[in-house]
Amino acid sequence: MTSSTAIRFCDVTLGYGRRPAVHHFEGELAAGSLTAVVGPNGAGKSTLLKGIVGTLKPLNGRIELLGGLETRIAYLPQAADLDRSFPLSVYDLVAMGLWSRAGAFGGIGRRHQAGIEEAIAAVGLTGFERRPIGTLSGGQMQRALFARLLLQDAAVILLDEPFTAIDAKTTADLLDLVRRWRDESRTVVAVLHDLDVVRRIFPETLLIAREPLAWGETASVLTAANLLKARRMIEAHDPHAEACARGGP
Repeated sequence: MTSSTAIRFCDVTLGYGRRPAVHHFEGELAAGSLTAVVGPNGAGKSTLLKGIVGTLKPLNGRIELLGGLETRIAYLPQAADLDRSFPLSVYDLVAMGLWSRAGAFGGIGRRHQAGIEEAIAAVGLTGFERRPIGTLSGGQMQRALFARLLLQDAAVILLDEPFTAIDAKTTADLLDLVRRWRDESRTVVAVLHDLDVVRRIFPETLLIAREPLAWGETASVLTAANLLKARRMIEAHDPHAEACARGGP
């Protein structure tokens, strides 16, 4: 891990319309850090990732991607947000990870073909190259998506509930890739629900309840008192509240 900052949040409010889902968010993510984002349902975890990747613009404040990282982010959304009816093979899906370098119409040369095959092998899908993605199990699909992430070779990797509804063996194999990214000093941010996985793998945790409630070393964040406070904050939240005025429009 390095001491430099990869992402800085400056009084950020994110939401839909004028209704905030995350508000007055301040803090920094260090380059090379491995951070879990946890919190109750409706806490704004996925919204925060969308703000980082740029698909959701802040209502107030700003998110700074430092060191040219805006062009070096890989994002894996929730499985429910993915259309598996599109007629793609596993090979084609993984090859999409090259688009940022080769372009949509760039040719795939031998070096790129070797990289695609290596990524497919790294996630345990050798022999599945020509399988349509619509025929894959949930775990196999997630393996293919992680192979695409490998090809993107990004400095910042955002994972939204990457281990939900997949088998234990797949989860263990994909966590090995997360460890690999950590060892390569990539910045990894993952929205997770399994707190046992968080405690075992992620040295840093952000507990969010529409605002940062606790952020730091995982053991100090995931206390019973903090988790209870987060749940009560979400239960007390008014879903019809307008964005508050602090920080200006």
